[in-house]
Amino acid sequence: MTLFTWLVFIVAALLEVGGDAAIRRGLRGGGLLFIVTGFVILGTYGLVVNSAKSWDFSKLLGVYVAFFALVSILCGRYIFKESIPASTWIGLVLIIIGGLVIQFGNLK
Repeated sequence: MTLFTWLVFIVAALLEVGGDAAIRRGLRGGGLLFIVTGFVILGTYGLVVNSAKSWDFSKLLGVYVAFFALVSILCGRYIFKESIPASTWIGLVLIIIGGLVIQFGNLK
């Protein structure tokens, strides 16, 4: 993966987490402005994540899901101060292993 692809993944994951968080806040009493802002942020995420043109769509999104899962759990833990159960960390490891298989696997 190139440096550009990693930057795309980082920006896309932050946009997706941010958009989801804005919508969540809007639905929990924050108001329509948060929901609309979340929609705009998620739309921007879609543009960013698809800017890595050199990858097949399935490979791009398959590997991105693993990266997004990592960012989501870390944001939940450190930004939202959530207690993350061991089963979630184990599930994250399995998702990351799946992303590595997608990235480096060569079975046909």
